[in-house]
Amino acid sequence: MKILKSSVVALATLGVCFAVETRFWEQGERSDFEKGSLHHLSLRSDGRIFPAPDFTEIFDSSTPYLWAIAADSKGNLYTGGGGSGSGSAKLFVIDPTGKSSTLAELEGLEIHAIAVDSSGAVYAATDPDGKVYKIAPDAKPQVFYDPHQKYIWALAFNRNGDLFIATGNQGEIHRVGPNGKGSVFFKTEETHARSLAIDAEDNLIVGTEPGGLVLRVSPSGQGFVLYQAPKREITAVAVAKDGAIYAAGVGNKTLSVPAPAPTLLPVPAVITASPGVTMATIPQHANPPPTFATGGGPTISGGSEVYRINPDGSPRKTWSNTQDIVYAIAFDPNGQPLLGTGNRGKIYRLDSDVISTELLDASPTQVTGFGKGSKGELYAVTGNIGRVYRLGPDVEKSGSFESEILDASSFSYWGRISYRGKGNIAVSTRSGNLNRPESNWSPWARLAADSGGEAICDSCGGGRVSSPPARFLQYKVELAGSAAEVSYVEIAYLAKNEAPSVEDVEITPPNYRFPSPVLSITPSTSITLPPIGQPHRSSSSSGIDIGSSQTLNYAKGYVGARWSAFDEDGDSLIYKVEIRGVKESGWKLLKDAVKEKYLSWDSTAFPDGEYVIRVTASDAPSNPRDQALEGSLEGDPFLIDNTPPQILKLAAAVSGNKIEVRWKARDARSNIDKAEYSVNGGEWLLIQPVTKLSDSPEEDYHLVIDRGQGEQVIAVRVNDEYDNQAVDKVVVKP
Repeated sequence: MKILKSSVVALATLGVCFAVETRFWEQGERSDFEKGSLHHLSLRSDGRIFPAPDFTEIFDSSTPYLWAIAADSKGNLYTGGGGSGSGSAKLFVIDPTGKSSTLAELEGLEIHAIAVDSSGAVYAATDPDGKVYKIAPDAKPQVFYDPHQKYIWALAFNRNGDLFIATGNQGEIHRVGPNGKGSVFFKTEETHARSLAIDAEDNLIVGTEPGGLVLRVSPSGQGFVLYQAPKREITAVAVAKDGAIYAAGVGNKTLSVPAPAPTLLPVPAVITASPGVTMATIPQHANPPPTFATGGGPTISGGSEVYRINPDGSPRKTWSNTQDIVYAIAFDPNGQPLLGTGNRGKIYRLDSDVISTELLDASPTQVTGFGKGSKGELYAVTGNIGRVYRLGPDVEKSGSFESEILDASSFSYWGRISYRGKGNIAVSTRSGNLNRPESNWSPWARLAADSGGEAICDSCGGGRVSSPPARFLQYKVELAGSAAEVSYVEIAYLAKNEAPSVEDVEITPPNYRFPSPVLSITPSTSITLPPIGQPHRSSSSSGIDIGSSQTLNYAKGYVGARWSAFDEDGDSLIYKVEIRGVKESGWKLLKDAVKEKYLSWDSTAFPDGEYVIRVTASDAPSNPRDQALEGSLEGDPFLIDNTPPQILKLAAAVSGNKIEVRWKARDARSNIDKAEYSVNGGEWLLIQPVTKLSDSPEEDYHLVIDRGQGEQVIAVRVNDEYDNQAVDKVVVKP
């Protein structure tokens, strides 16, 4: 059961994350627990963790892989595989006491299928270009049947004692009597009859490649396609007690080209459970068969799917995984399907059409097959390395889960861990400032007992984290007893407040001001939940901010500044803006509690001269007063200039039919920007200085105009860089 913190959800709705607010790291989904490490624990798809079935190794074959396992009525187990590089496939026997030995070495690279008849004789099929061998008690191996096919994928006996053999590359099913006489029973019209099972009515259930077909073949040899899977290859089929058929499909469908005869090459290569899926090192076939193939072909894409075909014939996809490849299907004592997969060595249980459980993670890379013992015990065989394990029936007495690493982003104080579960549960934590737990982390420490109060629910528990404050934290849950279970873990933490920083201060052009802020925020009284099935993540927004482009309005005498500021915690900030003259020592307050990252003010109250602005950012809106921190930055010196330039020595002289006007412009603090003239109140016209460049606080001007009729009034106007303006005139009499 997931618990959404209302305060955190409301906080996310407003888009503001306050440092003083306690944050919560929630773990309650399968995806959360998959990021950690499970030891002797199972993980259900709804996020429940509980003790896994006992998984005990009973035999190590020292060969790269084992593909099949079967048992006789006396309790002997038979298993086989290959990849030893010796050119022979080994058949092993494990007696009821656990003693193991090599029963036979057969020609071929591998033993891919094993069956035991009612008399206790063992049948083993070798690949490639293999044969079916019979090993009777106290007798040497004999070739029992040669199907003259490249691959033998599966063996199964019906109630009459007939042996059925699934083959490739012709996709044939052969039937062989107890006397070793046999022939083609059914042609699938596919390249490979890839998997085989027999139901309670002696119908054959066949999976094929490359069409991904699941066929039912009657005892009379009549075939019927039960389902055409979207996947290319049906790697395993199994029949449940109620008659439902489970089939595993892998690989995306492409155009299929029949494989030529395998040729042994002297160069070692990699055996794969599918092209590109590493299994072991053996001599290479020149051209591989499907899935359990040799060579380094392209990696199977799309993972696996499992389909259930109900007794009435209706199909349904009951499980899928984008990473794991299903090699085998079996049933536990309760009749629930088990899936053996690679290349992560996981065994899954299908609890329903929507719930599945990752029962355990086997240490080898592939779980390649299942088999039942004489007393109903369930066994699994593996690849990389080939071993035999007994699965259950007991569960592990204890197990543990180590979480992924929580990165709090900054130095943090740890609060309470709360969990939902039942049974014997112990929780520990460790912390550090390195992003991986090593010797420089704190040791594992059990939770400190709560100071008082009751749990919020009957199945809830928790305590205070004892690990020291740091940036990173990891927790461990230990379960003891078959009834123990955990489904939700929540960790409270509080990041240590970090001081904000003002990163840049910029003075805007003079005589312009920022428009008055019109944006207002009204806190919402509603909350928004995340989509169902998706975990909640709190917002890390630092509030609403103006964009990088800003429009200023002309306002004579105004000066403006803008700045950029950052807070590591995402706190809301307010600003204090101060000013001082460059030759002064004391700061004078311009404005306090500024919420925007800009400010304009009227500079006409300040004497002309050079000044410096200091901006101080405070995270007080997001922190208690005694924990609020500040950061400041001074900008570059800037000039306040509100005094107009001077017009000096303005004079006019008549020379023939021309009038020559001369004057000098001078400013105390800035360059002369431009000069203009007007004749008799006419249009203002621009004039260049004598040097043609306006680049100095002092400029000379020389104007020549035509002499008109009557009196001439010539006005001149001069502006400095701060748009201060001076005007004067000269009159020329007729």
